[in-house]
Amino acid sequence: MAVTGAGAGSGNGRPAARIPELPTRLAQACRLQALERPPVWLMRQAGRYLPEYRALRERHTLLEICAQPELAVEVTLQPIRRFRPDAAILFADILLPVVPMGVDLEFAAGEGPVLRNGVHEPADVERLKPVDIEDSLAPTLRTLRAVRAELPADIAVIGFAGAPFTLASYLIEGGSTRRFLRTKTFMYRHGAAFDGLMAKLARVTADYLLGQIRSGADAVQLFDSWVGWLSPDDYRDFVLPHTMLVFDAVRETGVPAIHFGVDTGSLLELLRDGGGEVIGLDWRTPLAEGWRRVGYDRGVQGNLDPAALFAPTAEIERRTRAILAEAGGRPGHIFNLGHGVLPETPLDAVQAVIDTVKSWENPE
Repeated sequence: MAVTGAGAGSGNGRPAARIPELPTRLAQACRLQALERPPVWLMRQAGRYLPEYRALRERHTLLEICAQPELAVEVTLQPIRRFRPDAAILFADILLPVVPMGVDLEFAAGEGPVLRNGVHEPADVERLKPVDIEDSLAPTLRTLRAVRAELPADIAVIGFAGAPFTLASYLIEGGSTRRFLRTKTFMYRHGAAFDGLMAKLARVTADYLLGQIRSGADAVQLFDSWVGWLSPDDYRDFVLPHTMLVFDAVRETGVPAIHFGVDTGSLLELLRDGGGEVIGLDWRTPLAEGWRRVGYDRGVQGNLDPAALFAPTAEIERRTRAILAEAGGRPGHIFNLGHGVLPETPLDAVQAVIDTVKSWENPE
């Protein structure tokens, strides 16, 4: 069933995105449909804690895997074969869209992502190039199409992108940080240039998500990993309009979207205003409190502490059941961690979480 509208086609004459004909459990939860149990998947469920992924990384860099669909498909499917969650999330990196904008990206050993020619002065914003997603990120879109073709209809495929503020932070900081001093300094001193940067990133992000939807994504997630470092006023003034643009474009397709940020307890109402059928909660905010604050017309995703997976199995199961009980069977809950799976996480712990959720029965 094709969906028309400006956002669905991204204004480029390409086919509109499509609503999945057979909604998955995840899509049903996003649409607040009653289910006998919530769907379960885990952020970073494909990655360094899996021995099969580590074996692949011995032969290929992260960017090499992302650039070769056959490798990215294999990594995406590794946790599905091992644990059978209700959704696969596309294996990619949130920084891929900035590369065709003219940014030099590499992953240095022990440093994580390094962007050597990011945004340091207002003039740097002007040199960032527009991006043709279908051309520049074709390997990622081919990966998503292949994953959707490989998986049975009952397992959802989640596409994703980094949110404009998180991408802007990487560009300004030149890599990972825990202070965001450069980002905030640029934001405060060069407000017009920062707004221009966010506008460019919002357009690229929206186009990227729409490309993934056209390629078969059943749902998409916007990761605003670093937005929790902002005050509510700064979020409202510098971020909210651009986040809304992304979600407005996705909403026109009819494919549900999840909005996730880390340490966003002070921003939940603003994240709700930003958009998304589902708001992700990290482990710092109790699920029931977070759901009350975002409103029961939205779903919520979360929110087991990733560190809880290092507890004994019985404790992992108890904590998982406690979150399920806190959700109370209300339609719209997607079980997940409060952030990504940590690299040292025991495999049995991941299986315990997924098995516990799958054996749960929501109260009548």
